[in-house]
Amino acid sequence: MPDSILPQELVDKAREVVEANRRIGRIIAVAESCTGGLVSAALTEIPGSSEIFEAGFITYSNEMKKNLLKVSEDVLDTFGAVSIAVAWAMAQGALVRSNADVAVAITGIAGPEGGSEQKPVGTVVFARAEKGAADDDAVADTRTFENTGRGGVRLQAALCALELLLPGAPAP
Repeated sequence: MPDSILPQELVDKAREVVEANRRIGRIIAVAESCTGGLVSAALTEIPGSSEIFEAGFITYSNEMKKNLLKVSEDVLDTFGAVSIAVAWAMAQGALVRSNADVAVAITGIAGPEGGSEQKPVGTVVFARAEKGAADDDAVADTRTFENTGRGGVRLQAALCALELLLPGAPAP
């Protein structure tokens, strides 16, 4: 029987994140929407992850984005849940509501429904917020994962989010 129910590439990337952050003593948090806890699950597959993983906020609905992460209703109404503004607010909210040094947020459209011409299925937005960083140091980007299906979108999004949690990681 396998040691993990998660894809090996996801577990391997999570191990890399845990080990790299442990080496520098950095605490991390995540705010997930379309990945539904997949990043948190991957991190907690790694023995000793509790040394560096502070919190995972799964805010699938807009209501929970507002209540748990304090994303402004105005931002949600103006830009929509799948936007850089919302991802940035989610990352900031996770950082403020935890003892983490860095937080990554993921919000997107995994499909198969829910897409639009402006935001097709497979559109995922990422943001990373770091304690003490200036607002103009914001790291946020939009990616589109095409023809991968719901599971593929969620897996690729989780891998990108983990990549952003590596020390010194550039924008996605």
